[in-house]
Amino acid sequence: MGEASKADLARQAGLTQNTAGQIVRKLAQQQLVCTVGKRTGARGQPATMLRLAPEGAYAIGIKLGRRSLDALLIDFSGRILQSRRHEHALPPPETALRLVHEEITGLRAAIPPRARGRLVGAGLAMPYNIGSWRRELDLSEDLCLAWNGFDLAGQLQRMLDVPVMVENDGTAVGIAELFTGVGRELDDFLCVFIGTAIGGGLVLGGEYRRGAAGNAADIGLVPVPPSRLHSAPKPTGASDILLTRASVSSLIRHLVHSGLRIGSRAELEQALAIRPPPVEDWLADCADALVQPLLATACMLDLQAIVIGGDLPDDLVAELIGRLRHLLVQAVPEAREPPVLVPGTVGRNAAALGAAILPLHLSYSPARQILFGN
Repeated sequence: MGEASKADLARQAGLTQNTAGQIVRKLAQQQLVCTVGKRTGARGQPATMLRLAPEGAYAIGIKLGRRSLDALLIDFSGRILQSRRHEHALPPPETALRLVHEEITGLRAAIPPRARGRLVGAGLAMPYNIGSWRRELDLSEDLCLAWNGFDLAGQLQRMLDVPVMVENDGTAVGIAELFTGVGRELDDFLCVFIGTAIGGGLVLGGEYRRGAAGNAADIGLVPVPPSRLHSAPKPTGASDILLTRASVSSLIRHLVHSGLRIGSRAELEQALAIRPPPVEDWLADCADALVQPLLATACMLDLQAIVIGGDLPDDLVAELIGRLRHLLVQAVPEAREPPVLVPGTVGRNAAALGAAILPLHLSYSPARQILFGN
């Protein structure tokens, strides 16, 4: 992911150069780091530059969502070697298990034969309550009941000989941004990802935060006023939840309610390219719903930035950010600045990438909570 000398590593880790050199030698013997030349231009001897050896380790990432399945393979440098996306409605659990297993098997075969033993594991990113919010996400009752209580990760682990690690899909997006995106410049930020639902990933102090039950930054369940769009389902109480108004599901629902045919991803992208009035209506409602949750989060956590991305075209995300900036300036309280909003940098497969990074991070990270088993 980057290059550094032994002296650089010693300074960053708070070690002596001798200790750092011993660690580097062991890592080189295990083919986990390699040299990439000399750094010239400074006083003294040119420093030997090191980086992670791409073939030192591999990991697979799977993101199972309610409308798509993403799968990818990365090497130790974080480079995506292969990626695949399947657009389909959430299948029954047993079908999903078969599809995920097939993807892992296929991606594993793409690793060079001499390095297949270096597959560290598979990460699985998915909503922890994938069978919930049937009304808000237009899911069938039978399908939701089938998913409730189904342990996909556990079933998958019994079929594989490498570790399977599961993470909330919103947190997985935060992991991807932390290690390959804005996290290279920021230590404290919230990731908001607008997909079928809307999820969040929280990074504080340069580390991703899971929360007591693994649902930190689950912004989709924040209470908001009911939508003014006629397409929105009526809430059961005085307020609604954010995912009813700020999600791709709510966008599709509004377009269909307005008379457009949206039966596939291609038809959705075609409608978004044309930008009919219902898209503008949804954008306005989505931005309005996001203002108070984002402002409250920024005030409580004193964040450097809020990162906004999604399974949406870049220009639509950019327009949403522009609308939010305008609304936040109007809503921010006295003596506070509106939160800084930045677009996500990882892209639509952010959750799958975060899932793939997870096994590498948990296997090789020097983070205190990993070293000491916390």
